[in-house]
Amino acid sequence: MPCKVETTPLLGQNFSPPTEKLGTRHVQILLMFLGIAIAYAIRICMSVTIIAMTDPKAPITRFNWDSKTNSLILSSFFWGYIVTQVPSGYIANTRGAHKLLSCGMFLCSLVNSLIPAVAMCYGWPAVICCRAATGLTQACLYPCAQTLLSRWVPPAERARLGSLVMNAGTFGMVLTLPVSGVLCASRLGWPSVFYLISACGVAWSILFFYLGSDMPSEHPTICPNEMRYIDGSLGRLDKASRSEKPRVPWKAILTSFPMWAIVIVHSGSNWGFYVLFTQMPTYMKYVLSFDVQHSGLVSALPYLAMWLIGFPISWLSDFALRKGVSVECVRKLSNTIGLWLPAAGMLVLVFIETTDKTVLVTILVIAVGFNSATTSGYQINHIDLSTAFAGTMISITNSIANVFGIIAPLVCGVIIKDPTIVSQWHTVFYISAAVYFFTNLVFIIFGKAETQSWSEPDILHGLSRDRPGRASRVPTVLDSSSVVVVDHGLK
Repeated sequence: MPCKVETTPLLGQNFSPPTEKLGTRHVQILLMFLGIAIAYAIRICMSVTIIAMTDPKAPITRFNWDSKTNSLILSSFFWGYIVTQVPSGYIANTRGAHKLLSCGMFLCSLVNSLIPAVAMCYGWPAVICCRAATGLTQACLYPCAQTLLSRWVPPAERARLGSLVMNAGTFGMVLTLPVSGVLCASRLGWPSVFYLISACGVAWSILFFYLGSDMPSEHPTICPNEMRYIDGSLGRLDKASRSEKPRVPWKAILTSFPMWAIVIVHSGSNWGFYVLFTQMPTYMKYVLSFDVQHSGLVSALPYLAMWLIGFPISWLSDFALRKGVSVECVRKLSNTIGLWLPAAGMLVLVFIETTDKTVLVTILVIAVGFNSATTSGYQINHIDLSTAFAGTMISITNSIANVFGIIAPLVCGVIIKDPTIVSQWHTVFYISAAVYFFTNLVFIIFGKAETQSWSEPDILHGLSRDRPGRASRVPTVLDSSSVVVVDHGLK
């Protein structure tokens, strides 16, 4: 898209948005959106295919796996996923997120394509190894995404563009669940699900490798006006940031109360999310009596609602910020909507006395749908605390929180001995609702949304330092030879 080059000098200039509606930053956001959507397709496809793989009426190879084996397979993705979270965050912050994400998704897609062959030749232990390997190679996903968001998205657009990327996984689930169900019920059978999704992942990796970039100043075709707007809004000069990388203040991060508030609420959110994420197709099949094809279609409805609801909530979050509402208030209110409303929905599922499928599915849709509000809550809160170390921070919170991605399916496997018994599902809903409630309460009490003192390199990115690892403080408005950092009203 042609771009007018602004001749006004950068020094002393206000950083207003460029006139072009579609900029390079929007292309980067779209690419990240597609990448996360495909990554979630790789994660969730096993939740549908495993039903077809163990179905006695399956048209092709059928496996005699019990519920505990199925739970092990569903949780094995997270065994690898938590191992490389922190290293991925460190590499994304210090070495570059763009190539790491491209290579990680490429390898993840290749491993995922091997699952049908290894399942038929070596059985469930080999499937577990492949799923753990996909988690191992996909661990870079959110550390890289947060790092790239912190470098590409101006603060005034953070909720909208950040929420679009963080909700991409939901979009991936919306497409994957029904498509997987249709493919499993077709002549192609369940192996086609793995092949199709893996092909999309390989294609995306190659595309992102050539079109993506770590930061605006490194992109070959970005409009100069847009680069000024992004870097000026973030108070950054990228030449300096490339010449000297800020040291990660590990001790300060790990002893920060607001950081641990994110860890706790992230863990609680993951518990409820992964319970539904892995068990929804099974619940649809055995409690609501949908076959595997329709189970995939109906299972997608809550996530379709989740994806759609995310847009107005993120817009309202940015609108509230423009009207002067504090960032902390917006983050906590969004998070409360995202966790307490779903908790209430789960309790309704327990206490309502009806077997009407439409009513039960509607409650599930509402309960899961409003969970999207967390993308304008704790999920974007890492960048509020520190744009410089957001990738490292989310690698820590994601590593700890995704332990619950391992535990949740295993606990479900222990509680739900017979998936046709509704009372066993009620126990799972009780536990998930309680976890949602108390972890969000911790976030309300201890969560913060202002830049932390240990994030000083985030302001200068190496422009001025008193000693290694420490940035010297500077006023918001510098002298006539410096860049003016504009305050967007974000506190």
